[in-house]
Amino acid sequence: MTHRRTFLKSSATLALAAVGAPAFAAAWPRQPLRIIVPFPPGGTADAIARLISKPLSDIMGVPVIIENKTGANGMVGAAATANATDEHTLLLSDMSSLAISPLVTKEMPYKQSDLKGVTMLAYSPHLLVAHPSVQASNIKELAALSQRTPMNVASSGSGSANHLGVVDIALSTGLKWQHVPFRGGSAALADTAAGNTQLCLNGMLATMPLVQGGKLKIIGVSKRTRMALLADVPTIAEQGVKDFESGTYQGVAIPASLPKAAAERLAAALVSVIRAPEMRARLAAAGAEVMTSSPQETTEFLARENKRWASVIQRAGKQLEGNV
Repeated sequence: MTHRRTFLKSSATLALAAVGAPAFAAAWPRQPLRIIVPFPPGGTADAIARLISKPLSDIMGVPVIIENKTGANGMVGAAATANATDEHTLLLSDMSSLAISPLVTKEMPYKQSDLKGVTMLAYSPHLLVAHPSVQASNIKELAALSQRTPMNVASSGSGSANHLGVVDIALSTGLKWQHVPFRGGSAALADTAAGNTQLCLNGMLATMPLVQGGKLKIIGVSKRTRMALLADVPTIAEQGVKDFESGTYQGVAIPASLPKAAAERLAAALVSVIRAPEMRARLAAAGAEVMTSSPQETTEFLARENKRWASVIQRAGKQLEGNV
């Protein structure tokens, strides 16, 4: 999507945001920073949190602690962040999940206005992967096979972007499927690798090690254009799902009550960390690309994702959890 590219223009501004900030920013942080990851260890958000924790600690001058607070497709961790009053808690999450939650949850455990975006960090496309025993190598063959044997599809949770991505694919191709939700992408991947479920749509950063180990095979990539790392793998859009693009859009949010000066210092530090050449190289090698943004652009991204997935949910009707 073109909005990935537009995020880059504000990075220089963010990198200078802390200059001239009030005295509060100079004195902040006053204690260890806590990064809440609302998904289990082993997933994309967790991997990026662990990559940035040491350099972020070096810049901020305090320890950075990672806490995996899982449940309800990320909402448990998001609520813990929104309700935090210590001024030192932040959320590192797939921002699409934050955008989708209000669409699929009757009673939100926090107000959307209680969280505000800081910056995006990285984009990693989804990979549609299958257990090696599945006798199909592309989406057309999958759809045909599913007419005889419906596919059990694992996801990181009901209402996640990878769950709704499968919904979108099924609506476009006639895939017969049944949803099997898990508490996080790592558990979903493990189940598909074990052969208990046949398909999974999940972030490339967490999925590629299982592909490289022969535990899973790739059916398609969710990016609009082919990737250099997987030049021989067709995109999902190429395979009949018009204009399809999805992925894990990792970003950082904070309690809305955090003073502006502290938020600006945090944003500048995060952008500096994620845009470092060695960080770019490590992410690129795993199939992820750096994607930074201003707080306003982060808010606009959430609005676009909300609108995009609301349309998929509306078209799906009663087929959100499968069509068999």
